[in-house]
Amino acid sequence: MDVDGEWMHLAVILDLFSRQIVGWAVDETMTTELILEAFNMAVARRNVTPGLILHSDRGVQYRSGEYQQVLQEQEITPSMSRKGNCWDNAVMESFFSRLKVELIYAEEYTSRSAVYSGLFEYIEVFYNRIRRHSSLGYKSPAQFEENYYAQCA
Repeated sequence: MDVDGEWMHLAVILDLFSRQIVGWAVDETMTTELILEAFNMAVARRNVTPGLILHSDRGVQYRSGEYQQVLQEQEITPSMSRKGNCWDNAVMESFFSRLKVELIYAEEYTSRSAVYSGLFEYIEVFYNRIRRHSSLGYKSPAQFEENYYAQCA
């Protein structure tokens, strides 16, 4: 995202089961700290148990020793896309494609706070709670999870 000639970077963690965005962070630079912020949000929102697989692309931030150490401490198994193969990360590629069409291209942001507010509204209100997904039987991620846990009770 471009804000007054400055790029803003978004790190996102998506729960593949429900397509819900469980962690996200935005900043001026794509750093290990940025992805750890998104990771910490995701861990705070989910009951993470040993053996969880966390998939990412091959960005240097995801390969950093600091990030890999955090995954190891949480007993999370890292998974990475094959070099140059966007199909390995197709669900995230789809999310970013929809984000661009439904939010980014439709707005002209003039401040970082406006970017954050727009992303919050899109992810937390629209995408997770309202936007229907064909892969979820045309339910929103929140509705899909609610239905699943109601059936388990």
